[in-house]
Formats: sequence, structure tokens, C-alpha cells
Amino acid sequence: MKKAEIVKVAGPLVVAKGCAGAKMYDIVRVSEMRLVGEIIELKGDLAYIQVYEETSGIGPGEAVYLTGEPLVVELGPGMLGSIYDGIQRPLSVIRAGSGDFLPRGIDVPILDREKKWHFSPLLKTGDKVISGDILGSVRETELLVHKVMVPPGIEGELAEISEGDFSVTQTVAKVVTPGGVKEIDMCRRWPVRVARPVKEKFSPGEPLLTGQRVVDTFFPIAKGGTACIPGPFGAGKTVTMHEIAKWSDAQVIVYIACGERGNECADLLLSFPELKDPRTGRPLLERTVIIANTSNMPVAAREASIYTGITIAEYFRDMGYSVAVMADSTSRWAEALREISGRLEEMPGEEGYPAYLSSKLAEFYERAGKVTCLGSEGRVGALSIMGAVSPPGGDLSDPVVQATLRVVKVFWGLDDKLAHARHFPAINWLSSYSLYHDNLQDYVSGNLNAEFSQLRREAMRILEEESSLQEIARLVGIESLSPEDRLTLETARSIREDFLHQNAFHEVDTYTSLRKQYMMLKIVLLFDRLSRESLKRGGELEKIAALPVREKISRVKYIPEDKLEEFQSLEKELRGSYA
Repeated sequence: MKKAEIVKVAGPLVVAKGCAGAKMYDIVRVSEMRLVGEIIELKGDLAYIQVYEETSGIGPGEAVYLTGEPLVVELGPGMLGSIYDGIQRPLSVIRAGSGDFLPRGIDVPILDREKKWHFSPLLKTGDKVISGDILGSVRETELLVHKVMVPPGIEGELAEISEGDFSVTQTVAKVVTPGGVKEIDMCRRWPVRVARPVKEKFSPGEPLLTGQRVVDTFFPIAKGGTACIPGPFGAGKTVTMHEIAKWSDAQVIVYIACGERGNECADLLLSFPELKDPRTGRPLLERTVIIANTSNMPVAAREASIYTGITIAEYFRDMGYSVAVMADSTSRWAEALREISGRLEEMPGEEGYPAYLSSKLAEFYERAGKVTCLGSEGRVGALSIMGAVSPPGGDLSDPVVQATLRVVKVFWGLDDKLAHARHFPAINWLSSYSLYHDNLQDYVSGNLNAEFSQLRREAMRILEEESSLQEIARLVGIESLSPEDRLTLETARSIREDFLHQNAFHEVDTYTSLRKQYMMLKIVLLFDRLSRESLKRGGELEKIAALPVREKISRVKYIPEDKLEEFQSLEKELRGSYA
């Protein structure tokens, strides 16, 4: 291993001389403590290294060991249910051996080398294989089958494939290639800064259903799409992320806690093992990978955590699964970029962030998408990315928010006024948007009802009218408004309180299927339409507002998913109230 020498230490940045021949993003080991670092800039024989561990006590003259390898993750059976730090060190294994705090320079196997997995082959000796073909499978958890694939760059004929119990490093198949015989095990190593290859990327056309009404109805995200959820402290970013992680119909969840406060990370680590998958009743952790990078960990590790998480997600996508990535929060990742950039003495951009912030964010979000995976079977996988942003004071003009909005297609803007009014999820319906409505139109029409899109537009129109009418009402009083305008306010209140407001801690209200969302919105807007017809016939608004059926409409959110037939009787009662 080639040896270099430290000439300067500035926090997480170490400068070393004697690094001629080193490459960008190579991993190095700093000092005799063997701290993990990554080369981020080269000038002659000087290498600028960001160290992913605490550098106190390190000084000039100490050694730097060049590995000649990039930062990689290990991909294979045993990842699901695991909790890693920003550079994929298994925290549970480290804790068992070293206690609650990470010792500096610790090096432990990422995947368990001793555990045996039962490999069931899907191909046989003599079969032709190409990159991405599925050789066989491993039942990793009760919720997910792990598919062992031919690594990229390998094509040829299967010379050997075996069924049985193997560790991740034992050979399960041999492929005869033009370059010789290649042995294939169940452990893959992949550089985190290089996107995994795919055959084709195409426009997504299926929604990622989350069970959150304001998301699925008004601002949906597609499978393979990107979304941003900015908001001030206490507005509900983390709870919303947790709800989407729990209830979305993605098959694999990768949760990246990037620079999270310790209490929030603790809540995540304590709650997730207790959560049950709503469809199977099994622990949710069986289809989840958590990257836990707390705010007291070295700032440079935040930068790596984002790439570690997205690479793991790409691996499961390549198996043909739908994967959802929650990055909470990209603001702290951007802060890490800013600190390292400052120590490199680069010319700062807006608010001190590096000038390349936008391109780094775009590079990250561009790794999302719906793709045809490598392999001969043409399987389709999807990778969706949802990034939380924590702008100071909830200021949406923050450079990180603006750079993110330029590349994502869904904006869930959290509003502290809604949060203070105890309206959750506190997603502002007037400022948020989704650019996937046209893409999802065919899916909604084919799988639900073509009327759904029309109802959504009508509801948004009423909410927008409410905003302008409230301004008038504050000036001249609500009594000066026409009965039709007051009815608009009444309907808007019903949409807000009975439809958009959702209790994450109520066993029924926490999740709403798309079908139930359609029926809820339909009944609220039917009330509006029948009331307007009644007003035209000379009806009184006070009597309409006092109809006994209004109480039942306000409680439709609590109708269980297995009793949706109650909506039919409620609709019949509602129509009868105007007869």
C-alpha cells in the first residue's frame, strides 16, 4: 500500500503530499489510526482528503495510506433490516463489540461473512447469461426475496451453478467468458459515486401510493419520480416521511437520516423495529435499510451517506423492485458540502454554498427513475426519491430549496401556520404542486375512475376561491358575502377538515386507499353541488349547513377500508336530504 505524508489538517480536511498517481474519489487511510478518508481534489502530488471520522490529534508528518480503490458499498443478502452509518458500517455489529459510540478507525465486515443463506438457482449449467440475468434467489426476509444477479460486465455460459447454503463470499456459480472463467458469489462491491447501469429509462406512469390524501389526490408522485418536502422546524417533515415509508406501496424502503438530530434519529431507530408492514403484519424493518448519520458525527460523512443510500436502493431496483428513498435532510448534506468547500478555499456561491451545489443535487436526483433493468428478461424496476429540506426559518428562497425545485417534479411545501393550527400533514395546497398529473391520468382512469381527476380540479378551484374570499371577508365581514360565496367557504372548510386533515396516530385515518379518497372527495363535492342547486331554488344556507347528514360527512375519514359500502348509503341519505 503506497504511503503519503500529511502536510496540513483543517477539521475534516487533510492535505497530504506524495500522492502522485492517486485518483479522484480514491479511499485512503489516515494516520496509524486508519481513519477513512476520500480524495476530493488533486493538485500535483498534493491530495485533498475529506475524512469521514474525527481528526483531532492528527497532525503534519503522519502517514496516509493510499488504497487505490474508490468508496464502495457491499451489496448482498443481509442488508434488509440493517442500520448503517454514512459509509455503510453496520452500527449494530459495532455496538455489540465496542459500545454505543463509534471508535475511530474501526473496520468491520459490512455483510456477515459467517451467516449461511440458502441459494435456489433459477438457471442451469450450460445456459447463456448476460449482465443482469438472475442466477437464483435467496429468501432474505419474509417480505422480500433477494435475487442474485450476474454482475455488470460479465457475459458467457454457465459452467457451474449450485443449490445449497452459502456465505456471501462463497462461489455459487461459474461463468465461462471470453476472458476466462469468472466466479460469482452473492457479495457485490460497487462505487457509490457511479450510478448502476440500466438498459433503458422511461417516463413513469404509475403512482407511488402513500395513503396520505393530500399527496395521492392533489400532489401525487410517480414510481420512479422525485419529490421535495421543505419546511421549517416542527412543521412535520420527519413524521410525513415516516408515514410515507410505512404506508407507500414501494417494496423496499431506504431511509437516509442525513445529519439528523440525535433525538429524531433515536425515534426512527426505536419506532421502525416496532412498526408492522400493513399488508403482511410482519415488521416493517424486513423491507427497510436505514442509514443513520447523526448530527454529532463528522460532517464529511453526511456527504457520503446520500450516495451510500442511493447505491443500495439502485441495487434493489435492479432486481425489479419498486424502491423508495427518503433523504432527511438534504440541507444538512448541502451544509457538509459548504464546509468542505470553505476549507478548500473555493469561491463561494450564494449564502456560502459551493457554486456546484445545483449540479450535485441534480446528479443525486437524476439517479431516480423507472427503468428496464439489465438482463434478458426485461424486468422493470423503479426508484423514487423524496428529499426533505430544512431551510433556515422555513425560507423557501434558500439556495438548497431553489436548486432542488429545479430538478424535482413534486413540491410538498410545509406551512408552519398550518402546523401551529394542528392541521397535519401541514402541506400547503396553494403553494405545492405535482408535474405528474398528466403521466398518471391513464392509470387513474383505468384503475379507479375517470371522474377522479375532474373532482380533484374542482376541489382545488374551491380551495383557491376560498383564499380570495377570506381576504374579502376579513375586510367587509362574512355577512356581506352572497349565499353562494358563503357556501364556497363552507365546502372549502369541509375539504380542509374532513379530507385534507389526516391523523397519523389514528388506526383508521392514518392510511386511506385511493378508492376511499375518491369516495370521500365525491361525497364532499356532491354536498356542494346539491347545495348550490338548492340555493337556486330558494333554499336557505343556514338550513343547508345544519343538515344532520353534515355530521356524517365529517366522519367519513373514519370509515374502515373493509366497509366502503357505507358510502353508498351515505350518498343516498345526502340526496334524500334535498328532496
